Amino acid sequence: MSGMESDQNLKGVITDIIFENADSGFKICELETKDDIIIVKGTLPFVQIGETLSLEGMWVTHDVYGEQFSVSSFVKEVPRDPEDLEVFLASGLIEGVGNATARLIVNAFGTDTYDTILNHPEELARLKGITHNKAMKISAAFQEHFQMSDIVMFFNKYGAGTKLAVKAYQKYGGNAVQIIEQNPYVMIDDIPEVGFKTADKIGRTMGLPFDFDSRIYAGILHCLKQGTQYGHVYIPFEMLENECAELLQVERSKIASRIDELDILSKVKIQTDDRGSRIVYLSYMYHCEKYVAERLYGLRSVNCTFEEENFQMSIRQFAGFTGYELDKDQVNAVRTAGENGVTVITGGPGTGKTTIIRALVHFMSSCNKKCLLAAPTGRAAKRMTESCGIQAKTIHRLLEFSGDDTNDDAGLTFKRDENNPVEADVIIIDELSMVDTLLMYHLLKALPDQIQLILVGDKDQLPSVGPGNVLRDIISSTLFPTVTLSVIYRQNNESLITWNAHQINMGKMPEFNRKKGDFFMINSTNPQNCAGAVVELCTKRLPEAYGIDPIRDIQVLIPAKKGTSGAINMNILLQEKLNPAERYKKEILMNDTIYREGDRIMQIKNNYQLEWEIVGRYNIPIDKGLGVFNGDMGRIREINDTAATLTVEFDDGRRVNYPFSGLEELELSYAITIHKSQGSEYPAVILPLLGGPRMLFNRNLLYTGITRARNCVTILGSSETVRNMIDNVSENRRYTALEQRIREVCDLPEICCLREET
Repeated sequence: MSGMESDQNLKGVITDIIFENADSGFKICELETKDDIIIVKGTLPFVQIGETLSLEGMWVTHDVYGEQFSVSSFVKEVPRDPEDLEVFLASGLIEGVGNATARLIVNAFGTDTYDTILNHPEELARLKGITHNKAMKISAAFQEHFQMSDIVMFFNKYGAGTKLAVKAYQKYGGNAVQIIEQNPYVMIDDIPEVGFKTADKIGRTMGLPFDFDSRIYAGILHCLKQGTQYGHVYIPFEMLENECAELLQVERSKIASRIDELDILSKVKIQTDDRGSRIVYLSYMYHCEKYVAERLYGLRSVNCTFEEENFQMSIRQFAGFTGYELDKDQVNAVRTAGENGVTVITGGPGTGKTTIIRALVHFMSSCNKKCLLAAPTGRAAKRMTESCGIQAKTIHRLLEFSGDDTNDDAGLTFKRDENNPVEADVIIIDELSMVDTLLMYHLLKALPDQIQLILVGDKDQLPSVGPGNVLRDIISSTLFPTVTLSVIYRQNNESLITWNAHQINMGKMPEFNRKKGDFFMINSTNPQNCAGAVVELCTKRLPEAYGIDPIRDIQVLIPAKKGTSGAINMNILLQEKLNPAERYKKEILMNDTIYREGDRIMQIKNNYQLEWEIVGRYNIPIDKGLGVFNGDMGRIREINDTAATLTVEFDDGRRVNYPFSGLEELELSYAITIHKSQGSEYPAVILPLLGGPRMLFNRNLLYTGITRARNCVTILGSSETVRNMIDNVSENRRYTALEQRIREVCDLPEICCLREET
C-alpha cells in the first residue's frame, strides 16, 4: 500500500458487502455516493446493505485493487428517502421483513416510515399480513439496530473508537451509553481491551471529579498492574501512594483510605515486610506467591530413594552411549537431583547444565520413572528436545492451556491443575530464570504430590519479563539443595564466547578480535555510522564469512528501542535491505509499520485466545491449540487482502492467522531488545552498545546479550562503554517476597524481601 492523504469525510449508501469478518467487524463494502461508487474498508460493525453512513478516513492506493477509502470512524444516518428505507428494511436486518413487507410498509407511510416504526409500531398492525406481535418485533429490532449507532457516536465523541463501541455493546447491550455515563471505570473490569487511561479519558471529558471514588479505585489497581509490568510482585505502600497521587492529581490521604477499602473488598492485600513497612499486592499476586512458597516446601519432603548400584550403572551406561564421562561435580549434581524432591541446578553457559539434564533423563529412566521436560518458550523447548533426545514442551503446552476469559494473566486457565495433574514421576524445567511467579504458580498447581521437581537455569541472566524473580529467590532461601556449576566444559581453543561471558560475570574485560576467533569489537561511537555498520554486517560480512542466512541466523540485540541505533530504527533499515519491496510480495501498512511477506516478526504481548495450528505434509493440520506469547518469533508467510488476514509461521511450526485489526500485537524482529531475547539462542549476535541510561547499561544486560550467541558475537561501540557496563553492578529494584514467604512457611527468621535485579 502506498499514498495516503489527510483525513476526509464521505457520505453514501452501502450497496454491497464484499467481505466481512464477523469476529472483528472488519468489512470491505461498496458505497454509493452522489457522485460515484467506491470501495470502503475498515471496522464497520452492524453495518448492513441499504444503510446510509457518514464516514471519516483517508484514501489509500492498493497495488492490486487500486484506490480505496480506509475508514477510521463512522456514524449511521437514518434513511429518510423512501427508496433508501425500502432497501434498508429489505436487507435482512429486520427479522420477518422481506422485499414484499418492506414495500408494503414504505408505500403506506412514505417519509413517516422511520417515525412510525420507532414510535408508533401499532400502526404497522393495520397493514395486511402484519400482526400486532410482528409489528412489535419489527419496532424492537429497528430500535436495537439504531442503538448501536448511538453507542458508536458516543465513543467517537470521546475518541475511543468503533472497536471499543462494539465491545461495549456486546457487554452492555442497548444500555451501554447509560451505564458508561454513570461510571466509565466499570469498563476496566468488564471489557479486557479497556485500561485505566481509556476509561479515565472518557471520565475526565465527561467532567467527573478528580476524587470520584471509582476513579481512585481504578487508579490504584492500575498502578499495581503497571508494577507487574516492571517485574514487581508488590509495591511499598508509600510508593504506591506517591504514584497514585501523581497519576490522579488527588491528595495522598484520599488514596491511603481507598487502598484500605480495596483491602477490605479483597481487591488488594496489605502485608508488612521485615522492616515493619506496609506493602501492597494485587490479591491474586499475593495468593500466587504464597502458594508457590507453600507448594515448593511441600514438595521438598518427597521421599526419593534409589539403589546405589543402579545409579553407578546408569552413569557408566551414559558414558558408554554418549562418549562423555561425567566428572565428580556432574555426578554429584545427578545424585543430588535423584535424592531430593526439589533440586536447583544453576550455572553459566558451557558449565554442563544440558549434559546433566541428559544424564538425569537416562538415570530416571533406569529407575522406571516417567520424566517430563519443559521450558518457558518454544525456542528453549526446541533446544531441549534436540539436546536430550526426548520431546520437551513449553510450560503452557505441558499444562494444556485452555483459555483466558479476561485477557489478563490473572485469568489464565489450564486443563492441568490440582484436580487433573500431569502424569509424571519427575519433571525438569529448563531456563527457570524466565519463569515468573504466575506461571510458577500454575505449574506447581498441576504437579502430583509425589513428583520430583528439578529446576535448571542461569541465575545471572536477566529475570523474567513477568513479575517476580523465582529462580534467585528460591536459591537465596537456602532451603532447597542447589548445585552451582562453575567449571566450563563447552569450550574449545578457538571459541571466546563462553569464556568471555564468564570473564564479564567476574568483572573482567573480554578478549576481542583474536585471529580466526568468534568474538569481535568494532569501534563505533557515531549512531549513524553504527547503524550502517550493523546493516553491512547483517547483509554482507557475516553471511559471507560464516555461510549463514541473514534473516534466520543473525539476530541484532539492542538495549533500547529508541534512537538512531535503537531497535525501531534498525528494523526499518534492515527490512529495507533484507526483505525489500517486490511486486510479488504483498504488504500492508498498519500503525506506522510496513508488514511484508517474508518479514521476521515477534509477538509482543500474551494473547491467550489466538488459535494456532501445525500442519504436516500436504498442508494437513496435525496439531492445534490456543495461545501465542510475548517473545514468540516467526515469519510472515501470507497476507490475504480479501480475508483481511496476515499469516505468521512461528519458529516452532505454529501457524496463526491475524486479522488486520490485531497487528498491533506484532513487531518486526530483525532487531530486538536484549530483554526480549531471553531463552533464545542464535548462530550470530550483533550488539550495538553506544551507551545509555546507567540503570540499563549494566553487567547483567551485557552478559545476557553475549550468552544468546552460539557461533559469533560482534559488539559495536567502544571499550570504554563495555568497561562501564561490566563495572556497573547496580540493578533495578524488583519488589518480590518469595524468599520471605518460603522462610515464613519454614518458620525461619524473616529476611529482606527486596531483591535487587535488572
